[in-house]
Amino acid sequence: MFSENEMEARLWEYIDGISLPEEKSVIEELIATQQEWREKYQALLSVHKDLANHLELESPSMRFTKNVMEEISRIHIAPAASTYINKKIIYGIGGFFLTVIVGFLIYAIAQVNWSSGNTGNSSFDWSRIDFSGVFNNQFVNIFMMVNIVLGLMLFDRYLNAQKKNWKKQAE
Repeated sequence: MFSENEMEARLWEYIDGISLPEEKSVIEELIATQQEWREKYQALLSVHKDLANHLELESPSMRFTKNVMEEISRIHIAPAASTYINKKIIYGIGGFFLTVIVGFLIYAIAQVNWSSGNTGNSSFDWSRIDFSGVFNNQFVNIFMMVNIVLGLMLFDRYLNAQKKNWKKQAE
């Protein structure tokens, strides 16, 4: 009916108390009626009791924590981010994008037809201003493409510099 491994696995579940109630009643019946199950149950139960009585968990040595910390100190640990990130590069990238944004805003403001929004009242009617000249211009598209290419070139130079620094640190 059951193989040796299945019988042993079910008996261990029964002994550990993790078998389902239906399985528990079936196993109790098998132990009561079949000699092979009873013998295996007695053998596993004695092993379980011996383990519970004689098994001592090993505790780490008194110097365990110190030994671990000494091993970690031998390994090269990455420095804090503030020590290997060049702030001039970060400021350069920030300045580049700030210049792009300011340039785009200046160009957009210069392209707006301000007289079309003037109604003579003290309030300004933004709905009458035509912004289509700003976003449908070939100059703006070229300007943005050039800035993207320049940004990617700057990013590439930054990554190459970082790669050289990592190689120096590895040596």
